[in-house]
Amino acid sequence: MSHTLSSFRFKHKPADSSGPLQASQQGPLNRLLLTAAVGVLGAISGCGGDSSVLSPSGSGASGMVSNTDPAGVAASTSQSVPNARMQAVLDQLAALGAKPLETLTTAQARTQPGPPDAVKALLAKEGKSTAPEAVGSVVDTTFAGPAGPVPITIYTPAGPGPFPAALYIHGGGWVIGSRQAYDSSARALTNAAGAVIVSTDYRLAPENRFTAAHDDTFAAYQWVRANARQLNGDPARVAVIGESAGGNMAASITLRARAQNVPLPVYQVLIYPVTNDAFDTPSEQVNQNTAPLSTKGLQWFYERYLNSPADGNNTLFSVLRADFQGLPPATVITADIDPLRSEGAAYAQKLIAAGVRVDYRNYPGVTHEFFGMGAVLDDAKQAVNQAAQGLRRAFGNQIAA
Repeated sequence: MSHTLSSFRFKHKPADSSGPLQASQQGPLNRLLLTAAVGVLGAISGCGGDSSVLSPSGSGASGMVSNTDPAGVAASTSQSVPNARMQAVLDQLAALGAKPLETLTTAQARTQPGPPDAVKALLAKEGKSTAPEAVGSVVDTTFAGPAGPVPITIYTPAGPGPFPAALYIHGGGWVIGSRQAYDSSARALTNAAGAVIVSTDYRLAPENRFTAAHDDTFAAYQWVRANARQLNGDPARVAVIGESAGGNMAASITLRARAQNVPLPVYQVLIYPVTNDAFDTPSEQVNQNTAPLSTKGLQWFYERYLNSPADGNNTLFSVLRADFQGLPPATVITADIDPLRSEGAAYAQKLIAAGVRVDYRNYPGVTHEFFGMGAVLDDAKQAVNQAAQGLRRAFGNQIAA
């Protein structure tokens, strides 16, 4: 079955002025949000002892936009081209035969080569080791989830502990992906943050639709908190980390914990997160056919996870539409060549406007999924270090040089 951009979105009903905003109304909402937040960004970022954003380091999505200015990044309609190392990974992905998601069935998408395979292929081509980054210990187990056992992997750094802990949630659009596919991210964070990283799987769609994955990951967060001591961790220092769809679920955990009076994570790391059910942002407009993720690919994912367009109004999914008061400090990372760039930057901006301390950076020259490519990409190492510094500050650990 072929899936086009119109095949699911046109199922939206006409907007009811008395009800929640439909996706078709989100463009004006997003532009209003961005315009309003720009006016307060400077004042907010100057409050307190620390800046809410990193110091600028070069041009961002357009030549005059700072990589650490979420308002400018969110609104930019231009972007960089892949740098040489990123292009080398993309070339390997193409050589392995990866096809656009919207041309595949779910079964085909789950078995085709992905970015981790391209990284390994590039390492092999260059005569380098493909062995994973060493950590203190790695244990596979399960916990009792809402619908049965949920597989997890527990990564522990070398040393005596007890360590801070973090739940890590992998990406894959709620349809593909696994904790094994994102093993490199979890290992890098374990060492860089000096923390026990619990990487969780979750039920995948379309077999299990919204809110199944969100329920599993919220249960995983509660399990980490309840079992931190047995993991040689500290239950008072627990964070959440997620990439892509995982970033969406990490953000939703903070909202759900606040609503249910569950202790909040001490920190959240959101790496190119999904934040809104809309397809009209500047970065979505310019990334209709990019690899490894395109706007058409996002459509393909949402069609399989959401039960109906109405689910897109739920703030557990469209976290950008939630109230951000009282949420924990955050690191938000976006990739310049990514349809999710604009909404990730908008999320950082809205956090800042709510008085939340945010460390935001957009990485030019790289695509979606770059974070776990530290074996071949210096940008990934920088992003991991950025995430680790925020986590260490929140944990009270000494920040690595």
